[in-house]
Amino acid sequence: MTDFLHQLFAQWQVQTGLELAATILALAYTILAICHSLWCWPAALLSTVLTLQIMLQSNLYTDALLQLYYAGMAIYGWWNWQQIQTNSHETPDVVIEWPLAAHLQLISFTALVGLLFGYVMSEYTNTDYAWLGAQISCFAIVTTWLVAQKVVSNWLYWVAIDAASIYMYLQKDLYFFTALFVIYTLIAAIGYFSWRSSFRSQQLNSKSGIYVSD
Repeated sequence: MTDFLHQLFAQWQVQTGLELAATILALAYTILAICHSLWCWPAALLSTVLTLQIMLQSNLYTDALLQLYYAGMAIYGWWNWQQIQTNSHETPDVVIEWPLAAHLQLISFTALVGLLFGYVMSEYTNTDYAWLGAQISCFAIVTTWLVAQKVVSNWLYWVAIDAASIYMYLQKDLYFFTALFVIYTLIAAIGYFSWRSSFRSQQLNSKSGIYVSD
């Protein structure tokens, strides 16, 4: 345990200001999203721009392309959350939930794409944990879209994604990122219970006539 903490602190020390700022903004995005704040999306956009610069400097062009997607989703998320809030009579904590069948279809499709992507990465690159990394990337792309749609169960997807990331980073002795994703996992769990509570209150209010959805 002492050795783990020592390596964690050592890796923390080598984080650049750019990486630290991107990390703080990413955490701010997650916390603000739990609170249904539109400002989560500017935080996400700024974090993505900083991370994009880091990826380009490191010649990680595939990851850089992924950051461009996240930047686009940050802009879309800002716009869509505004539309949801307007259509719900300026109620900020309006969320939706999908039936189980819809989630199973999405999970099956994303896993299949992840398998194809994992095959390409394992056959044509020397990437470590190609199969797991491919699944994490594909599900992260889909789950970011679920956040923009304000689907309650997006947080459960993040719990699974973050847990898988913890395993991968532990295997690579990346203790700073391991600790960071432990925090992300806990925040995602809190996010799920918070949004589920909002969804249940929304349903009760709708039945009692307090909330009327267009």
